[in-house]
Formats: sequence, structure tokens, C-alpha cells
Amino acid sequence: MDLNNNLNKILIIDFGSQFTQLIARRIRELGVYSEIISHKKMNSKLNKSKIKGIILSGGPLNVYQSKKVKFRRELFEWSLPILGICFGHQVISKELGGKVKKAKHREFGLAKLKRINKSKLTQNFFNQNGLNKVWMSHADEVTKLAKGFKVIAKTETSKFSIIENSNKKLYGIQFHPEVTHTERGKIILKNFIFKICKTKKNWSSKNQKKILVEDVKRIVSNSKVICALSGGVDSSVVAKLIHNAIGKKLTCIFVNTGLLRKNEEIQVVKTFRRKFKINLIYVDAKNLFLRKLSKVSDPEKKRKIIGNLFIKIFERYAKKIKNVKYLAQGTLYPDLIESKSVTGSQTSKIKSHHNVGGLPKKMKLKLVEPLKLLFKDEVRKLGLELKLSKEIVLRHPFPGPGLAIRMPGEITKDKIKILKNADDIFINSLKNFKLYDKIWQAYAALLPVKTVGVMGDNRTYEYICLLRAITSEDGMTADTFDFNKEFMQIVSNKIINDIKGINRVVYDITSKPPSTIELE
Repeated sequence: MDLNNNLNKILIIDFGSQFTQLIARRIRELGVYSEIISHKKMNSKLNKSKIKGIILSGGPLNVYQSKKVKFRRELFEWSLPILGICFGHQVISKELGGKVKKAKHREFGLAKLKRINKSKLTQNFFNQNGLNKVWMSHADEVTKLAKGFKVIAKTETSKFSIIENSNKKLYGIQFHPEVTHTERGKIILKNFIFKICKTKKNWSSKNQKKILVEDVKRIVSNSKVICALSGGVDSSVVAKLIHNAIGKKLTCIFVNTGLLRKNEEIQVVKTFRRKFKINLIYVDAKNLFLRKLSKVSDPEKKRKIIGNLFIKIFERYAKKIKNVKYLAQGTLYPDLIESKSVTGSQTSKIKSHHNVGGLPKKMKLKLVEPLKLLFKDEVRKLGLELKLSKEIVLRHPFPGPGLAIRMPGEITKDKIKILKNADDIFINSLKNFKLYDKIWQAYAALLPVKTVGVMGDNRTYEYICLLRAITSEDGMTADTFDFNKEFMQIVSNKIINDIKGINRVVYDITSKPPSTIELE
């Protein structure tokens, strides 16, 4: 999404936090347009006339690593309200004459925050006892306040957890209000943008749709586009969005890798070719993918192989269509921040994705990724604005590499068949028991381990099926869904009785973090 100079905005300066886009998302939820810019790109040429306030994000560095962190102090001369979060809080103190040191007691996780003084920033944030639970994630701390600042709140080990200079409208908070773990954290952001920055509401799903459609028109111009369609929520929304923007200049290519959910190829062709009348090319590449993935067990190699094959197939068909310059993909922000930094800041790479880190370095097609700064729930709202059915929009996420990353170890035709059937039983059971819409994402995986079992009087030696179901708001953090014992027994019995090759079913109860949602 490009900068929209016609809207008043909250500018978020990114210092590399994996929660930076979450700040932007929270502000958009409050009905205000927000933009993110890397601290490396911050300069005096920015159009200040539409900026109503500035938020400095957290980050993995410390404020004294001057070679990696260069802060432009003229920002304080703009006379705009500034809110520093975690690292941003420390930057404000350090730049204005306070002191920041390595903390004697690091704080990671929930902490009890106590109010010391009243502030516009914290109106309705604390409970009746002046307390709140907040999410901390820091190893450094402010040890001396800059001139003109006062303490608003503290924790047991961090005495400057919230500070302010109300005359200059400068605020610093050590915790993260943007994450769901902080109770009523959104109120901090609400108070900042409305009570302090005096911003008016100007953002909704309709605004988003209009801006994205116009961006696609401007970027693509008269060129043709091919869209990597998988049938999942993200690629479906991208296909409909781009079709709204450029019509028949879009051609969707649906590649059957053999690693899709059961009967998915039938559903996709029916929906997009027949219902939406979108140009669709169906490519049956099951044997090609299976051959290239043969005897490959390393998860990163799997992703790279799948990514490269996808691009080669797209480029081959692009030549046949002629005058194709762009490849559209349903990349979302969580994909990007776990693969690379979208703003150039220092973030940790967790894994590559076929539609992000798995792309070859040299690619003939230019990428267009209109959803790359959105979270899944924002994409779902956009999909409804685009008149996509709830069946498509509310579908559980499905990874680009498909079942390849739900099958640790080597991939074989037999294992794919077993996994497709197990996943189909699990998902249909969720729907039959009215649980599907209560869960963010659920799937079955096939572990590369065989165990001994007994069926009748016979010994079996078959695979373990792992079931995973999580609840989440945005895919950045996740908790496991609590099934009752009866449901789990019904699903387990059906999988074992109906599928030859599985004799044991387990349920993954690990949250994110420390694990990721997918196995690989």
C-alpha cells in the first residue's frame, strides 16, 4: 500500500519490532489511517502537513548502537505529539537528556503496572485500584528522566514504565499496548490518537478497498497480470481485487501441486471460472512437484523447490499469454515479517515462504502484492467488501507450500493420500460439530514416526497423525483450542478406523510463541 497523501495519518517509525504492523492495525481498527516508515528512511522531506502524530516502535537493538540506529532529532522540532513504545520510549529519553542502561531485572511477559499520576494517555486504562496487567519485552530501561518529564506509572522492576512531558506532548511507555496480552492496551492508543493528537476517524474497509484498487491500476497500468491462485482466502481476495481493478487483463493460474486439501482443485475451478467469470488456467503439475521433492526432507529446501517451480510455471504460461509483466500474490504481513523485514529494519527471519522468501533471486516477472501490509482479519473484511462469499472469506488459512510443510520428512504419494484423508476428516468433523468458525486455523499433519499399535489381534506399525487447532486474532500470537474429550475421541477413532496407515492420533497444545502455527 502506498502513502496516501489525502488522508490525515498517524506516522509509525519502525525500529525493527515484529509488532510494528500490529500498532498500525490497532490504529486502523480505531478508524484512523496509519503508515509505517523505517527509521532509515525518516527525513525532513516527509510531508508533515497530514501527519497528526508520531509513534516510535520497539526494536531488537539498544539506543547506544549508533552505527545501526540513527535518530533524527529534528523530529522533536515538528511540534507533533510523539508516543514511544518500548525501544521508542528509550529513544525519547536518551535523545532528550535522560539515561538508558541495561536493566538489572529484565522483564519479559506479563507485569503488574501501578498508576502514580493521572494522564490523558491513561484515561480509563487502569482499574479502580490503579492497576493493570501489561506485556513487557525489554532488557534495557530508562534510569533517569529527561528534563520536563514526570512518571505516570511503574512496575516492581521498572520505575519509569510510563512517562510524559505534557507541555510538549511527548509520551513514553516501556510495555507493548498493541499486543492482546496487555489488558485494555488499545485504550492507550485510542487516547493518544484522539485525545492528544486530535485525529478524526477516516479509515474503513471501504477506504481500504478503494485505495488498493487505485494502487493496482496505477502500478499495473496497461500491462497484463497473472495471479497465483490457490483457492485460499488471501489469493482469492487478491484475484477479486485485481479483477475489479483491471478486468480481463488478469489471468489466474491455478497450479495443482498435488499438495492441496482434498478435492480443492474442483472447488477452485468451479468458483472462479464459472461463478466469477475470471480467466483461469488450470495446471496439473502433481507429478512434477512430487518428482522434484523426492527424497527431500529439509523444510527450507522444500519451500525453495516449491517456490522455484511455481515461478517457472507462471513464467512459462505468461509467455503464452503475452505482454504479462506482473505476478500477483496473496502475501500478507505475517508472511513477510517471518521471512524478512518489509521496512529495512533489523528483524529476525523465522522461515521462508514460497510467496516470499522462496522466490528465486532472478525473476522475470515483477511482483504485485496488494495485501502485503494487511493482517488476515483485515483481508477477510476486505473480501466481504469485494462481495466474496463467507464460505471463501472465512476459510481457515492454508500455507503456500501446502501439505509439504505438514509432512515433516520425505514426501511420498502414499503419505500425501493418507494426510489428505486425515485432514478432510478433521475439518469436516469441526464443521459438523459447529466448531469450524470458532477456530482460526486447524489441520492434520503426518509425523515422520511410526509406532506399534493393535487392531483386533494384529500388530500394526503405522504413522502418527498430529492434529492442531488454534485461536488467534492476527496469526502473530496463538493459543490452542480446548476441545472436549468426547470430540477428540470421535475424531481420533474415525481417523484410525477409516485410514489405513495411521494408528495413533495426538493433539498439539503448544502456543505461538514459542512454536509457529505450521510445523515447518
